[in-house]
Amino acid sequence: MYPRLVIDLKKLQQNLDAVSVITKDHGNCSLMIVTKGLAADPEMCRLVASDPKVDYMADSRVKNLASYCGMARENGKKTVLLRIPMHDEVPEVIKYADISFNSELSTIRLLNSAAAEAEIIHNIVLMIDLGDLREGIFFKNEDQIRNAVKEILSMDHINLYGIAVNLTCYGAIIPKFENLSQLAEIAEKIEKEFGIELNMVSGGNSSSIYLIDKGQLPQGINNLRLGESFLLGNDTAYETKLPGTTDDTVILQAQIVELKEKPSLPIGEVGVDAFGQKPYYEDRGIMKRAIIAVGKQDTDLDSMTPVDEQMEIMGGSSDHTILDVTHCDKDYKVGDIVSFKLGYGGMLKNATSPYVTKYYVK
Repeated sequence: MYPRLVIDLKKLQQNLDAVSVITKDHGNCSLMIVTKGLAADPEMCRLVASDPKVDYMADSRVKNLASYCGMARENGKKTVLLRIPMHDEVPEVIKYADISFNSELSTIRLLNSAAAEAEIIHNIVLMIDLGDLREGIFFKNEDQIRNAVKEILSMDHINLYGIAVNLTCYGAIIPKFENLSQLAEIAEKIEKEFGIELNMVSGGNSSSIYLIDKGQLPQGINNLRLGESFLLGNDTAYETKLPGTTDDTVILQAQIVELKEKPSLPIGEVGVDAFGQKPYYEDRGIMKRAIIAVGKQDTDLDSMTPVDEQMEIMGGSSDHTILDVTHCDKDYKVGDIVSFKLGYGGMLKNATSPYVTKYYVK
């Protein structure tokens, strides 16, 4: 059935091997693989769980962790909740996440109470905001950091596993030696003042991996969280390909449902489209236009690249995508299948959509 997401497990393994060499062999960091980009696809998770090079399996959704926590733990992996927990999901966090990332003491107190009821110790990683302005205690508020650590260490059922930072996802701040050194310094101060040793000082996501080969990952950073670099081979700081990786691990395939020659300009007064946007149209004369049966409900049009380089995406609605096939050498017909490489946004939406089936290349 189409549309379908073709997932090449051999190429995913190739990417996993490549990023593990960079992260573990060259960077001396533990490897955390983030599974949310493919919505914790079970085949992909089996591949990751069975790989001895992976130390942690992480996701932003507790439901995704629940789907594979048993398999991960059986293979010696700790499960990690990346999104800071909501109060009403604390019991599930305790059950399915071995480690959770946190920034609010009120939430950590609830985790402590839930862990006490479950008679376990729950590990937390305290988030530090180095200027990207998403989650975390702002790095300049040293007293807040110190007071948070002090209270966390007083809790009977919480273990301060480490500290971490998130960069590029909101403020698009690129990880550098200078800002990540501040995280390493904060970790060193915590260890010295409180007489403890932190297991993890996590220096970010796929936007930090480029620092390793440049020799600019600060000493003291001992973990990276890799999603897009594993799934698509990307260094997300500068959008370059990592050595040994490939970007065609996942391909979207969709079927042509209409093929007609029509004007390139709509006729009549232009208002807003189905998503409240006012579109712009360029007069290209009569065009050969193909409509495929996938749309914005299932994918991100800006994150799709036709495999046929002579094809162009013109736009779409919730259920349809319009393609210009005027200059294609291939004589497309209704019923033909067209393929697209995907960026992270397109991959995430396709993997999440219940209307996109999955096919595996093994």
